[in-house]
Amino acid sequence: MSGQASNVRTRLSRERVLQGAMAVADGGGISSLTIRSLAVELGVKPMSVYHHVANKDEILDGIVDLVFSEIELPVVGGEWHQEMTWRATSARQVLRRHPWAIALLQSRTHPGPATLTHHNAVIGTLRAAGFSIELTAHAYALIDAYVYGFALSEASLPINGPQTVTEVAEQMTAQYPAADYPHLTEVSLEHIMKPGYAFGEEFEFGLAVVLDGLANSIPVANADGSP
Repeated sequence: MSGQASNVRTRLSRERVLQGAMAVADGGGISSLTIRSLAVELGVKPMSVYHHVANKDEILDGIVDLVFSEIELPVVGGEWHQEMTWRATSARQVLRRHPWAIALLQSRTHPGPATLTHHNAVIGTLRAAGFSIELTAHAYALIDAYVYGFALSEASLPINGPQTVTEVAEQMTAQYPAADYPHLTEVSLEHIMKPGYAFGEEFEFGLAVVLDGLANSIPVANADGSP
Protein backbone atom coordinates (compact mmCIF):
# COMPACT_ATOMS: atom_id res chain seq x y z
CA MET A 1 0.00 0.00 0.00
CA SER A 2 2.78 2.41 0.87
CA GLY A 3 4.36 1.93 -2.56
CA GLN A 4 1.07 2.62 -4.30
CA ALA A 5 0.50 5.73 -2.17
CA SER A 6 3.99 6.94 -3.04
CA ASN A 7 3.31 6.46 -6.77
CA VAL A 8 0.08 8.44 -6.52
CA ARG A 9 1.81 11.18 -4.56
CA THR A 10 4.69 11.56 -7.00
CA ARG A 11 2.72 11.14 -10.24
CA LEU A 12 3.04 14.49 -11.97
CA SER A 13 1.34 16.38 -14.74
CA ARG A 14 1.92 19.82 -16.17
CA GLU A 15 -1.20 21.06 -14.38
CA ARG A 16 0.00 19.73 -11.03
CA VAL A 17 3.43 21.30 -11.54
CA LEU A 18 1.87 24.69 -12.26
CA GLN A 19 -0.53 24.45 -9.32
CA GLY A 20 2.44 23.62 -7.12
CA ALA A 21 4.37 26.59 -8.49
CA MET A 22 1.45 28.88 -7.71
CA ALA A 23 1.31 27.52 -4.16
CA VAL A 24 5.02 28.24 -3.67
CA ALA A 25 4.62 31.79 -5.00
CA ASP A 26 1.54 32.38 -2.86
CA GLY A 27 3.42 31.24 0.20
CA GLY A 28 6.70 33.08 -0.22
CA GLY A 29 6.51 35.40 -3.21
CA ILE A 30 7.86 34.90 -6.70
CA SER A 31 11.48 35.05 -5.49
CA SER A 32 10.86 31.88 -3.49
CA LEU A 33 9.91 29.94 -6.62
CA THR A 34 12.79 27.78 -7.81
CA ILE A 35 12.88 24.34 -9.34
CA ARG A 36 14.14 23.04 -6.01
CA SER A 37 11.42 24.70 -3.92
CA LEU A 38 8.83 23.53 -6.42
CA ALA A 39 10.13 19.96 -6.20
CA VAL A 40 9.86 20.12 -2.41
CA GLU A 41 6.28 21.37 -2.70
CA LEU A 42 5.43 18.51 -5.05
CA GLY A 43 7.34 15.89 -3.07
CA VAL A 44 9.52 14.86 -6.00
CA LYS A 45 13.11 15.19 -7.15
CA PRO A 46 13.98 18.39 -9.08
CA MET A 47 14.70 16.54 -12.31
CA SER A 48 11.15 15.15 -12.32
CA VAL A 49 9.80 18.66 -12.85
CA TYR A 50 11.60 18.96 -16.18
CA HIS A 51 9.54 16.13 -17.65
CA HIS A 52 6.57 18.53 -17.68
CA VAL A 53 8.06 22.03 -18.10
CA ALA A 54 11.19 23.03 -19.97
CA ASN A 55 12.40 25.75 -17.62
CA LYS A 56 11.36 28.42 -15.14
CA ASP A 57 10.18 30.75 -17.90
CA GLU A 58 7.62 28.17 -18.96
CA ILE A 59 6.52 27.87 -15.34
CA LEU A 60 6.07 31.64 -15.07
CA ASP A 61 4.09 31.73 -18.32
CA GLY A 62 1.93 28.91 -16.99
CA ILE A 63 1.13 30.39 -13.60
CA VAL A 64 0.39 33.80 -15.11
CA ASP A 65 -2.13 32.04 -17.33
CA LEU A 66 -3.62 30.39 -14.24
CA VAL A 67 -4.04 33.81 -12.65
CA PHE A 68 -5.83 35.14 -15.74
CA SER A 69 -8.09 32.08 -15.68
CA GLU A 70 -9.33 33.11 -12.22
CA ILE A 71 -10.42 36.60 -13.32
CA GLU A 72 -14.08 36.91 -14.26
CA LEU A 73 -14.53 37.64 -17.95
CA PRO A 74 -16.72 40.51 -19.13
CA VAL A 75 -19.58 39.50 -21.40
CA VAL A 76 -19.15 40.92 -24.88
CA GLY A 77 -22.28 42.85 -25.77
CA GLY A 78 -23.32 43.30 -22.15
CA GLU A 79 -23.68 46.72 -20.52
CA TRP A 80 -20.01 47.65 -20.76
CA HIS A 81 -19.77 49.84 -17.64
CA GLN A 82 -21.11 47.06 -15.42
CA GLU A 83 -19.13 44.35 -17.22
CA MET A 84 -15.88 46.26 -16.81
CA THR A 85 -16.70 46.96 -13.16
CA TRP A 86 -17.19 43.26 -12.50
CA ARG A 87 -14.03 42.37 -14.38
CA ALA A 88 -11.93 45.00 -12.56
CA THR A 89 -13.33 43.98 -9.17
CA SER A 90 -12.60 40.34 -9.92
CA ALA A 91 -9.05 41.18 -11.04
CA ARG A 92 -8.42 43.04 -7.78
CA GLN A 93 -9.70 40.09 -5.75
CA VAL A 94 -7.52 37.66 -7.68
CA LEU A 95 -4.45 39.86 -7.23
CA ARG A 96 -5.11 40.02 -3.51
CA ARG A 97 -4.83 36.22 -3.49
CA HIS A 98 -1.75 36.27 -5.71
CA PRO A 99 0.07 39.61 -5.09
CA TRP A 100 3.26 38.26 -6.67
CA ALA A 101 1.44 38.25 -10.02
CA ILE A 102 0.93 42.03 -10.20
CA ALA A 103 4.33 42.63 -11.76
CA LEU A 104 4.07 39.63 -14.08
CA LEU A 105 0.67 39.90 -15.75
CA GLN A 106 1.89 42.22 -18.49
CA SER A 107 5.48 41.01 -18.68
CA ARG A 108 5.16 37.61 -20.33
CA THR A 109 5.72 37.25 -24.09
CA HIS A 110 4.23 33.76 -24.46
CA PRO A 111 0.61 34.19 -23.33
CA GLY A 112 -1.49 31.11 -22.68
CA PRO A 113 -5.09 30.43 -23.75
CA ALA A 114 -6.67 31.93 -20.62
CA THR A 115 -4.64 35.11 -21.06
CA LEU A 116 -5.61 35.46 -24.71
CA THR A 117 -9.27 34.71 -23.95
CA HIS A 118 -9.24 37.36 -21.24
CA HIS A 119 -7.74 40.07 -23.46
CA ASN A 120 -10.09 39.17 -26.29
CA ALA A 121 -13.15 39.47 -24.02
CA VAL A 122 -12.09 42.85 -22.61
CA ILE A 123 -11.35 44.25 -26.07
CA GLY A 124 -14.59 42.82 -27.46
CA THR A 125 -16.61 44.39 -24.64
CA LEU A 126 -15.13 47.82 -25.28
CA ARG A 127 -15.55 47.55 -29.04
CA ALA A 128 -19.17 46.45 -28.67
CA ALA A 129 -19.78 49.49 -26.45
CA GLY A 130 -18.82 51.82 -29.29
CA PHE A 131 -15.16 52.53 -28.55
CA SER A 132 -13.03 52.94 -31.65
CA ILE A 133 -9.97 50.75 -32.02
CA GLU A 134 -7.75 53.58 -30.81
CA LEU A 135 -10.02 54.44 -27.89
CA THR A 136 -10.25 50.75 -26.98
CA ALA A 137 -6.47 50.63 -26.64
CA HIS A 138 -6.50 53.81 -24.54
CA ALA A 139 -9.33 52.55 -22.34
CA TYR A 140 -7.80 49.11 -21.75
CA ALA A 141 -4.46 50.65 -20.80
CA LEU A 142 -6.09 53.15 -18.45
CA ILE A 143 -8.31 50.60 -16.71
CA ASP A 144 -5.46 48.16 -16.16
CA ALA A 145 -3.11 50.92 -14.99
CA TYR A 146 -5.69 51.77 -12.34
CA VAL A 147 -6.48 48.17 -11.33
CA TYR A 148 -2.88 46.99 -11.20
CA GLY A 149 -1.69 50.20 -9.57
CA PHE A 150 -4.33 49.94 -6.86
CA ALA A 151 -3.52 46.27 -6.32
CA LEU A 152 0.16 47.13 -5.92
CA SER A 153 -0.61 49.90 -3.42
CA GLU A 154 -2.94 47.63 -1.50
CA ALA A 155 -0.35 44.85 -1.33
CA SER A 156 2.40 47.24 -0.22
CA LEU A 157 0.59 49.14 2.51
CA PRO A 158 1.68 48.48 6.12
CA ILE A 159 -1.97 47.99 7.07
CA ASN A 160 -1.72 44.45 5.73
CA GLY A 161 0.08 43.44 8.93
CA PRO A 162 -1.44 42.66 12.34
CA GLN A 163 -2.20 46.31 13.10
CA THR A 164 -5.36 48.18 12.15
CA VAL A 165 -5.45 51.19 9.84
CA THR A 166 -6.00 53.47 12.83
CA GLU A 167 -3.04 52.04 14.73
CA VAL A 168 -0.71 52.44 11.75
CA ALA A 169 -1.96 55.96 11.04
CA GLU A 170 -1.55 57.00 14.68
CA GLN A 171 2.04 55.78 14.72
CA MET A 172 2.83 57.60 11.50
CA THR A 173 1.22 60.90 12.48
CA ALA A 174 3.02 60.83 15.82
CA GLN A 175 6.34 61.12 13.98
CA TYR A 176 5.77 64.69 12.74
CA PRO A 177 4.40 67.97 14.18
CA ALA A 178 0.76 68.21 13.11
CA ALA A 179 0.99 71.99 12.70
CA ASP A 180 3.70 71.59 10.04
CA TYR A 181 1.49 69.44 7.83
CA PRO A 182 -2.08 70.67 8.40
CA HIS A 183 -3.63 69.16 5.27
CA LEU A 184 -2.11 65.74 5.87
CA THR A 185 -3.22 65.87 9.49
CA GLU A 186 -6.74 66.90 8.54
CA VAL A 187 -7.26 63.99 6.14
CA SER A 188 -5.66 61.54 8.56
CA LEU A 189 -7.86 62.60 11.49
CA GLU A 190 -11.09 63.24 9.61
CA HIS A 191 -11.02 60.33 7.19
CA ILE A 192 -8.35 57.66 7.54
CA MET A 193 -8.45 57.37 11.33
CA LYS A 194 -12.22 57.35 11.60
CA PRO A 195 -13.81 54.06 12.78
CA GLY A 196 -14.64 51.72 9.95
CA TYR A 197 -12.26 53.20 7.39
CA ALA A 198 -11.03 50.67 4.84
CA PHE A 199 -8.51 51.52 2.14
CA GLY A 200 -10.16 49.00 -0.16
CA GLU A 201 -13.27 51.16 -0.38
CA GLU A 202 -11.25 53.72 -2.33
CA PHE A 203 -11.14 51.21 -5.20
CA GLU A 204 -14.81 51.48 -6.10
CA PHE A 205 -14.71 55.28 -6.09
CA GLY A 206 -11.65 55.47 -8.31
CA LEU A 207 -12.89 52.81 -10.71
CA ALA A 208 -16.19 54.66 -11.15
CA VAL A 209 -14.30 57.88 -11.95
CA VAL A 210 -12.20 56.06 -14.56
CA LEU A 211 -15.16 54.35 -16.25
CA ASP A 212 -17.36 57.45 -16.15
CA GLY A 213 -14.58 59.43 -17.77
CA LEU A 214 -14.17 56.82 -20.47
CA ALA A 215 -17.91 56.88 -21.11
CA ASN A 216 -17.53 60.49 -22.20
CA SER A 217 -15.09 59.34 -24.88
CA ILE A 218 -17.58 57.12 -26.66
CA PRO A 219 -18.89 58.81 -29.82
CA VAL A 220 -22.32 60.33 -29.16
CA ALA A 221 -23.90 58.22 -31.92
CA ASN A 222 -22.86 55.06 -30.10
CA ALA A 223 -23.25 56.12 -26.48
CA ASP A 224 -26.71 54.57 -26.21
CA GLY A 225 -25.75 51.46 -28.14
CA SER A 226 -27.27 52.64 -31.44
CA PRO A 227 -25.25 52.38 -34.69
